[in-house]
Amino acid sequence: MIMKRSLSLVSLIVSVFVANAADSCPFDMPQVARPQIPDTRVSITQFGAVGDGGTLCTEAFHAAMQDLAKRGGGHLDVPAGIWLTGPIQFESNCDLHVETGALVLFTTEFDAYPVVETTYEGNSSTRRMSPLWAYEKHDISISGHGAFDGQGQYWRPSKKVKFTEAQWQELTSGAGIEYKNIWYPDAKADSLAGKPEQPDTRRVYQRPVLLEFTRCQRVLLQDVTLSNSPAWNTHPFMCEDLTMERVNVRNPWFAQNGDGLDLESCNRAIIRDCTFDVGDDAICIKSGKNAEGRSWKKPCQNVIIEGCTVLHGHGGFVIGSEMSSGARNIWVHNCLFNGTDTGLRMKSTRGRGGVIERIYIDHIYMVDIATDAFTFDLYYSNKPVAGVADKDTSSKDDVPPVSEETPCFRNLYISDIVCQGAARAIWFNGLPEMPLSDLTMENSLFVCKRGAEMHYARDIRFNNVKIQNSIGETYTIDSTVKNFVK
Repeated sequence: MIMKRSLSLVSLIVSVFVANAADSCPFDMPQVARPQIPDTRVSITQFGAVGDGGTLCTEAFHAAMQDLAKRGGGHLDVPAGIWLTGPIQFESNCDLHVETGALVLFTTEFDAYPVVETTYEGNSSTRRMSPLWAYEKHDISISGHGAFDGQGQYWRPSKKVKFTEAQWQELTSGAGIEYKNIWYPDAKADSLAGKPEQPDTRRVYQRPVLLEFTRCQRVLLQDVTLSNSPAWNTHPFMCEDLTMERVNVRNPWFAQNGDGLDLESCNRAIIRDCTFDVGDDAICIKSGKNAEGRSWKKPCQNVIIEGCTVLHGHGGFVIGSEMSSGARNIWVHNCLFNGTDTGLRMKSTRGRGGVIERIYIDHIYMVDIATDAFTFDLYYSNKPVAGVADKDTSSKDDVPPVSEETPCFRNLYISDIVCQGAARAIWFNGLPEMPLSDLTMENSLFVCKRGAEMHYARDIRFNNVKIQNSIGETYTIDSTVKNFVK
């Protein structure tokens, strides 16, 4: 019998709280709808699953999801235990509820993950299906205080430069293959890649993202731990009405491409009270790469990120570098970055295109930032113009005309930033043909080794911004910066 869908009292209360929080948003934030899940409940054990960590439960998860789909949806309960499985494919109106003490452990049998057409790093890609997978579904959720482990150590390459000699020796003592100071962890993984002299093929076409939800509506991720992904950890792509709250996202610090959250071309999202401890960018806004990304015409927009903690990552909050469909109406506030490589990180390069605008960031607290507290760089993975950045460049660099391939960052509002410890406070490096423009920063403090350095920026306004640097000039600003007021 088809069950009538209903919202629980808790969901209603939380929905009201979300709406109230959006009331203070600096832009007109639409209400984020939450999934409606019927009250029907089944246990994974009803479908033959055994939580002993050795019995493969892929068929049980599939049968359970299909059973719920026939009933009109409901909750799939996973009790305490270790549940070994291949990919879990979601159905609409379904919640995967992982109870305290439950660990969903994804198998290292690579062939358990079928090859699918998807996207990665902003372009179309053929990859192994993600362990947590949903495509064009609606009203789906993952809840509970249990955990998921992608066993990424069996998939990920590792770069020697990230390890001490002793760590490298221990890492490479088992089965695997070393190629140009990169360790591929398993000979079987190498055979999937094809030729060992083509390591990029392995990276692009084999390793799945731990969670990939594509073109889904009304998505909730709540309370769970998502850990040890083969590549990116969490990738909502072209989703609408996404809520992610109290989620713990973990990857080893050395995890290659081990991003925490890559929110790509999504509309209406709230990321609240989550913790990230990862091996690459932690909280990242994306919207496609180059010509293909621009053709999507899907900016990442109407996003609130609040109350989040980042313990490790290349960047605490990041926009780019794949941002070719643009981003707008993003509010990041009341977050802590403790020991990240950079704090606020915005990056792009020629060829991307895209307009980033109406970005609001306030009440961000940083400590022990390895490089820049706030970096804005439009020469990401590219050569800067002569004399600008900290590397050798040619004095004959051509400045191209502005086109659809020119990235544009404008209308950024930053306030109430406190950074206690960074190698440098601020690094702004725009393009000659498209400087960073219209940035206002207020009521902020940076305690750092080096001060602020700016190139190719205009209409920059600092009000009550204090930089306490121990080395060099507080401000290094050349003639390419126009209308800087402090």
